Amino acid sequence: MTRGKKYREAIKKCDRTVQYTLDAAVKGIKEVAFAKFDETIDISFKLNLRKGVSIRDTVVLEHQFGKEKKILVFAKGEKAEEAKSAGATYIGDADLIEKIKGGWLDFDVAVATPDMMKDVGKLGPILGRRGLMPNPKTQTVTFDIKGAISELKKGRMEFRADKTGVVHLAIGKVSMDPEKIVENAQVVIQELKKKKPADFKGEFIKSIALASTMGPGFKLAVKELLS
Repeated sequence: MTRGKKYREAIKKCDRTVQYTLDAAVKGIKEVAFAKFDETIDISFKLNLRKGVSIRDTVVLEHQFGKEKKILVFAKGEKAEEAKSAGATYIGDADLIEKIKGGWLDFDVAVATPDMMKDVGKLGPILGRRGLMPNPKTQTVTFDIKGAISELKKGRMEFRADKTGVVHLAIGKVSMDPEKIVENAQVVIQELKKKKPADFKGEFIKSIALASTMGPGFKLAVKELLS
């Protein structure tokens, strides 16, 4: 794959032989960012997972970024009213299910009360492949509608390991204060540390890297961050 001139210039400023501190990596990313838009900063982990084991959970970042999420809630009666008062973007039950079956998907995250899942489950082929299906593991199937919406508005995000043990998560924008990006990264790192099985021996988190949308990756000093 041939990279553009700006990328080649940026990668010259990123020493691939060095393991950076969080502060240094964020500083480096901001220095080499060259896109005309506000690039997203991602953190990536390579985990040492046992065969057949996966990880899926949520994390609430310290600092929000990007546009406000459009939250859809499948609920009836009192829970629908709770969703309305909590600030959900869309609220409904059978009407929303039919609308989605018709091809409408103008929302970022879906929440459902447990009693709605029998009907919402029928949307699996549509919502599942887009990562929009409510799931108890990500706390989007719950009777605590107010709490779920509150956390989503604060910046709760889902993360999951793929088949190769890689976890990839957006933690900020290049335009953000460096301290806020660092704090968001630290929250995610601490959350991944908790996922290490009690009986696991050896390195659970093999590597961590930060990168912006268009820029090169900065490898982090894993042992220092996990100590």
